[in-house]
Amino acid sequence: MRSRRRLLLVAAAGIFLPLRSALAQPKIARIGILSARSRPTVENPEPFWGAFIQGMRELGYVEGKNLAIEWRYADGKHERLPGLALELAQLRPAVIITHQTPAEAVKGATTTIPVVVASFANPVRDGFAKSLSRPGGNFTGMSLLSGDLGAKYVEILRLMLSDVSRVALLQDPGLPYHAVVLKDAQAAARAMRMEIVPVQARNFEEIERALETIERERIRAVIVPASSLSAQYMRQITDLALRRRLAMLGAGRPQVVAGALVSYGTDIGDTYRRCAAYVDKILKGAKPGDLPIEQPTKFELVINRKTAAALGIAIPRELLLRADEVID
Repeated sequence: MRSRRRLLLVAAAGIFLPLRSALAQPKIARIGILSARSRPTVENPEPFWGAFIQGMRELGYVEGKNLAIEWRYADGKHERLPGLALELAQLRPAVIITHQTPAEAVKGATTTIPVVVASFANPVRDGFAKSLSRPGGNFTGMSLLSGDLGAKYVEILRLMLSDVSRVALLQDPGLPYHAVVLKDAQAAARAMRMEIVPVQARNFEEIERALETIERERIRAVIVPASSLSAQYMRQITDLALRRRLAMLGAGRPQVVAGALVSYGTDIGDTYRRCAAYVDKILKGAKPGDLPIEQPTKFELVINRKTAAALGIAIPRELLLRADEVID
């Protein structure tokens, strides 16, 4: 009798052990990331997606443990984005995370999978949301653009170069918000008796030609607004600008670290990191349409003193006092 009871207990343990083991396994969150840029390398690091991964780690999500990520990179070839977005949508991840440039492709690939955008330009105008406070669809995330950003760029360059009369603006004609920045910059420049010269570029070869044109036109300063293209080739663009002795104003600190003279904008890395909170809420059951799209509240002014010295520019005390950071 005892041996039969022992056999029954052993048999029961054999049945319940796999069940207990299965219950002990952590649930894996499966997400997709679509980037217009290239996979990061030592020579060409990616400063933003790493911040997102760090944000996920801070919330307890570790890749290979309870987080699985399907990465798709367009390598700067925007024509590849619709196909890559469709690939991700067919995998049915719990959430897709992307940024402004590929967002349109993701919108065309799915209307049901939750999507978090790390850098909206104007989500309401561009049809991603009904309103910032209540997006209503399957998109939510962070907005980067301020209405007077172009005017701020012009103001900073006028303070930095008091005698400047012409400033180039490197514009991607495929990005609607670059047109907004250009319009604001031109309006501000007219009031200061300056001229903003738009120079268009859709790829790195066109950027090289654009900077040659700027140098040939004897323009001393160039504005490089945020874009996946300028992020992809950040070091190359700043190197080319320095070689041509151009005072470059960028959209964020990483450009100044890479060698640009000055930047003004949001902490883009921080917005990517904060997107992790959106993903966490969605994984826990929240609907993206109920999560308000955040707008920027803080803008940073960062100056590279070494670049200023190389260009023979004396940084005005007013700008040094206003700067959030001065890099030597």
